[in-house]
Amino acid sequence: MTVITPTASERAAGKLDAANLTTAVRALLDDGIVVLEGVVDLGHIETLRERSFSDLARFQARPDAPYNWNKGNIQQDPPPFMPYLFRDVLVNDYAIQVTKEVLGKGMRNAFYSGNTALPSEERQPVHADIGHLWPNQEHVHPPYGIVVNVPLVDMGPENGSTEIWPGTHKDPSVTIQDGQIEASEAAMAKWRAVKPPFQPVVKAGSIVIRDIRMWHAGMPNRTQTPRPMIAMIHYVSWWPLGDKMKFGKGAEAVLQHPDLETWAEFVDGEPDYVGSPHGYDGDGK
Repeated sequence: MTVITPTASERAAGKLDAANLTTAVRALLDDGIVVLEGVVDLGHIETLRERSFSDLARFQARPDAPYNWNKGNIQQDPPPFMPYLFRDVLVNDYAIQVTKEVLGKGMRNAFYSGNTALPSEERQPVHADIGHLWPNQEHVHPPYGIVVNVPLVDMGPENGSTEIWPGTHKDPSVTIQDGQIEASEAAMAKWRAVKPPFQPVVKAGSIVIRDIRMWHAGMPNRTQTPRPMIAMIHYVSWWPLGDKMKFGKGAEAVLQHPDLETWAEFVDGEPDYVGSPHGYDGDGK
């Protein structure tokens, strides 16, 4: 897995240089994933982590708690209002630089949620978040959606870092038309022989960028501490979007970026972020 740590000169410029940008884009296109290390302020990470820990019981207390496949993983939105919104999380210049290179002008972020791996021995089935647009293509189409993850703790195999299947974003066996996002046993056997899956070690303060079609799976968290991770999705300009996300008024300036529109409306008070998310299962719902 390719990990890029911006140099001092890149930090001063606020962007990756041409060589690192090329490396990041090539990794995203070839492997389906790239990590940008040390690009989010650790103070911001700590604020979001502590709020995530304190909010967790409220999500679990819902009668329709938003578990993903099993009770080892729960969908958990971060608070969408100040002072919990940070530019280096929501509109990170380094991440946007990479996703724009792949998706082009007019990108939109239409997702601000997250998932928490709870202390558990349970794992998810291998799946893609969304499949390919057309089935059985000899040459697969370019990316249309890129997931941008921000881990709020250091994560590795011991605390449930996501199992990654590199290269599988180029396998058209999981498609939107099928209404099914889980990978078949036959397809997994083929990929294990070519590029076996792994669980990466990723430091808090990093951003993980992956093709939305890449296969992955939530894994057991064998520690006693939850493993929260924020998720956003950058979509190509023509992708049809649903209802706008609700953010608290006063956050408008935080979300503005010349290369990424956040699909948002701004409302009075604090949006009900605990009651909003739903869990996901093998039907892609």
